[in-house]
Amino acid sequence: MKSNEIRAKFLNFFQSKEHKIVPSAPLVLKDDPTLMFSNSGMTQFKDYFLGYQTPVANRIADTQKCLRVSGKHNDLDDVGKDTYHHTMFEMLGNWSFGDYFKKEAIEWSWELLTKEFGISKDNIYVTIFEGDKSENLERDQEAYDFWKEHISEDRILNGNKDDNFWEMGEQGPCGPCSEIHIDIRSDQEKAEVDGKSLVNMDHPQVIEIWNLVFMEFNRKANGSLEKLPQQHVDTGMGFERLCMVLQGKTSNYDTDVFTDLIAELESISNKKYGSSQPIDMAIRVVVDHVRAVAFAIADGQLPSNNGAGYVIRRILRRAISYGYRNLGMNEPFIHKLIPVLAKQMGEAFPELPIQQKLINDVIFEEERSFLRTIEQGLVRLDNLISNSEGKVLSGAAVFELYDTFGFPPDLSRIIAEEKGFSIDEKGYEEEMAKQKKRSQKASATATSDWVVVDANASESFVGYDRTDGEVNITRYRKVENNKGEFYQIVLDQTPFYAESGGQIGDSGFLIAGDEKVEVLDTKKENNLIIHITKDLPEVKEGLTAKVNVKRRNDIMKNHSATHLLHQALRTVLGEHVQQKGSFVGPDYLRFDFSHFSKLTEEELKQVNDFVNNKIKEHLDLIEDRAMAFNDAIDAGAIALFGEKYGDVVRMIKFGDSVELCGGTHVVNTSDIYLFQIVSESSSAAGIRRIEAITGDKALAYFKNFEQQFRQVEDKLGKPKDVLASLEKLQNENDALKKEIENYKLQEAKNQKQVWKNQVQTYGDVNAILVETSMDNALIKDLVFQLKAEIDNLFIVVANSFQDKPTISVGMSDNVVKDKSWNAGNLVREWAKEIKGGGGGQPVFATAGGKDVNGLSKVLELAKELLD
Repeated sequence: MKSNEIRAKFLNFFQSKEHKIVPSAPLVLKDDPTLMFSNSGMTQFKDYFLGYQTPVANRIADTQKCLRVSGKHNDLDDVGKDTYHHTMFEMLGNWSFGDYFKKEAIEWSWELLTKEFGISKDNIYVTIFEGDKSENLERDQEAYDFWKEHISEDRILNGNKDDNFWEMGEQGPCGPCSEIHIDIRSDQEKAEVDGKSLVNMDHPQVIEIWNLVFMEFNRKANGSLEKLPQQHVDTGMGFERLCMVLQGKTSNYDTDVFTDLIAELESISNKKYGSSQPIDMAIRVVVDHVRAVAFAIADGQLPSNNGAGYVIRRILRRAISYGYRNLGMNEPFIHKLIPVLAKQMGEAFPELPIQQKLINDVIFEEERSFLRTIEQGLVRLDNLISNSEGKVLSGAAVFELYDTFGFPPDLSRIIAEEKGFSIDEKGYEEEMAKQKKRSQKASATATSDWVVVDANASESFVGYDRTDGEVNITRYRKVENNKGEFYQIVLDQTPFYAESGGQIGDSGFLIAGDEKVEVLDTKKENNLIIHITKDLPEVKEGLTAKVNVKRRNDIMKNHSATHLLHQALRTVLGEHVQQKGSFVGPDYLRFDFSHFSKLTEEELKQVNDFVNNKIKEHLDLIEDRAMAFNDAIDAGAIALFGEKYGDVVRMIKFGDSVELCGGTHVVNTSDIYLFQIVSESSSAAGIRRIEAITGDKALAYFKNFEQQFRQVEDKLGKPKDVLASLEKLQNENDALKKEIENYKLQEAKNQKQVWKNQVQTYGDVNAILVETSMDNALIKDLVFQLKAEIDNLFIVVANSFQDKPTISVGMSDNVVKDKSWNAGNLVREWAKEIKGGGGGQPVFATAGGKDVNGLSKVLELAKELLD
């Protein structure tokens, strides 16, 4: 059975059990500050479990894209080493929100596995929660009783809290779980060792395939458990493992989920999977990681240097590194796998073929960039080895190569070993631990339990229609992080917009009589609108919520202008333009979009004029706050990749600009007043970025330009033609620069002859020891000219150009060899005399410092060396 059939069979089965089939949520999370990525099937349903949102159906099934590369669930370092760990994987799941519970979940899982998929019951073991005295939790006898209706009791095993009690995190919904394990060993192996002894022992052929979680508790901040008002079912089955079982394989990588990718990689690299352990591991890493990176890019997360983007970049660089080391791939190659991946998974995940060109271009540019990083890192590593006094390389220096320059530590180890060196692993681990500690400290947050003021209150956003109003606090909690102590407050009806969809959150005040508590920011977490304050209002009812109206209006101008900008770009450049990210604040807007080249001045002018013309047309805002998603799409609304839309959406329209959007907007485009692009740049491969301003900021921008122009006019003596006057001044400046360069070259030519006349012989070494004051670039050029003209040369130049001391040391190759001298080592030592530092190659090195008075001492030391 092919993988696509297996996926379809699972979904069809649960559809027959009256489950609503929903699409996978994006891999990258936008409105959940506790997670970067969807790391399990339940992630998109957290709001339902927490009771913050009503489920679209009481029974749901899906296949969810998951990524486990950070936080508690981090499988990255295991990928490639074995045959069953992955970064990105699919989680097949069925869900019940207060509907069925253990009986049905167990019965249907047994029916699907044994009857629909035909797995022999003799290969199945199940586990139940054995209880935990420290938590006052009893054995899950109920699950045991339901299981024994289907499977012999000797195959129902007890599991401890680590294996059989599932928790969302340190706080939140949790409950006992029942795991289903499959034994795919040969009959001979099963006869020799009982399968039950291998359950949960990390055996590669006795594997957990499905976890049935019975949500019935809530973990509080103090660690205690309380019963949930409703019982829920949350199941997750590893799609890749299921394919392995049903296709009779012993490795996930031998299934058709990966075989096409592996075959393509074999063709590209000319390496055969199965030929050696290093090659096999590299191939597994590459075909796994390309899936994770491709899906992340398709969902709107580009590789970058921070946050989720850094994680994606790290995954891709790990794949490139393995290809470079073990497959001999020193040119971009991973992007060549994208057509195969898109063809294989495009039916289930249409975002892959739709976004194929962008994915290809981004990965190609990332590969090219990192391969350059590797080449540069090799030079730095060679310098580290050359300048090492012993055979053990500094762990701190190797960590710096990784942390600062991105050079893989594994590659440092391999190259060091090839040259007879080792790495101070303890020093490396200490630096890594320091970095982790810094990172944990920066992100550490202590969150108290919610204090519920009104459990029955509804919580809604009313900010589309008003910016103030009477409100009541429904719940609040205290949060501590590296910035201090704060309160998170939830209101029954709030005019404050929570940060979402690129638009930042509102600020303002909560007022009760003379008490005025500032709302610093407004965020969204698990569908709750959270108001962040430094203080907690004493009054909990009858508060007045007041949004900062000036700030909100500036944000609305920029948000509506962003929609017009999107339309302008698609009109001027073409409909291939797609939004790839945005920021909407009160001071400016930023818009990232897919496009293959830098915009010309003419294109920028057309885009700018387009938006301003729409402003002049006085287009009214037309919105539909509760439109069926499919109806909105049929009406021409643009939906963004990487966003999770519900069945009911809000549609925003300004003339021909039609988009799905939850943000706040002006009521008429004339309110924007003025629009001006201030920059256009590259954000990533195939992605351009425009920053722009509107309203008062745009007006101030032009007033500033006018003021600067008047100042330039004054400086030029108010000429009739300012541009012609500037061009004349520029031409004169260029001519003067050329004269100065010629003068410098002549000076250097004269200086070279002076230095040649100062050559002194020390044995078989011709030495030049000089003190001067000239441009360091000229000194370097002179040193190399003299090395070419004078045999056995040793030259030291002590320079005090513009009162900045520098040392330059150069020597002929045979002097380095015969004398065992090293210019880099010498300048490092002599730089102490000028209170500085430096380094370089054995044949040429430089150093800079702060103390000009030390230069004469440097020449004395050079003479002592020669003597």
